[in-house]
Amino acid sequence: MQSDKPNDIVTAAFLVIGDEILSGRTKDKNIGHVADVLTMTGIDLREVRVVPDDEERIVEAVNALRSRYDYVFTSGGIGPTHDDITADSIAKAFGVSIDYDPRAMAILEAHYAPGQFTDARKRMARIPTGADLIENPVSKAPGFRIGNVHVMAGVPNIMQAMLDAVVPTLRAGRKILSRSVDAPLPESRIADALRQIQKDHPETVIGSYPRNQDGRYSTQLVIRARDEDPLNRATEAVEAAVAAALSNA
Repeated sequence: MQSDKPNDIVTAAFLVIGDEILSGRTKDKNIGHVADVLTMTGIDLREVRVVPDDEERIVEAVNALRSRYDYVFTSGGIGPTHDDITADSIAKAFGVSIDYDPRAMAILEAHYAPGQFTDARKRMARIPTGADLIENPVSKAPGFRIGNVHVMAGVPNIMQAMLDAVVPTLRAGRKILSRSVDAPLPESRIADALRQIQKDHPETVIGSYPRNQDGRYSTQLVIRARDEDPLNRATEAVEAAVAAALSNA
């Protein structure tokens, strides 16, 4: 994990696993949700990767990300089919064995009607040695947590339910505060001023989001910081820059 950052900053990465995402057959709906939930929790999502259903690529990504960030979250590849290889890949990344977990087996046996708990479905009970289970209130097949890596399903409503179960267990950092300023101007009219304001206020992050509605250009400016004072100072500077640009129109 990182050691060159303040203790009140908690970082994370999100690893999306699946050929179907890279081919475009499935449109990812999880990245934005994970980003929103982590931000509200006070955790900085610093990196997102998408990798195919390839053991070597998954192992490489997991080991790189888990050494760099406080938490890693993955989605995809823990279902019953032959190409669901995430659990095996995570076990390999951690250098542990994997087998049918009695806790997971009991959950799934209770969920399926007699005769429906097939060998394919039993694959979803294969969990790396030493991992804790992540509750799945939707389809019951559990995810798992090993080290700082949280392994969840790819189906959005299932992944989101699993994430809800995980969030209370996480160490949260200081939440990011934000202010927004609406500028009835095209982004180009205030770009230079924003660049200088960002340089003058390094404790903040300033986002610029241009909009075009019925041929009328405007820009939403979002200022983010962890402390109120620098946030207020930067916001005042942005408001002054917008007012100056309007007066020169």
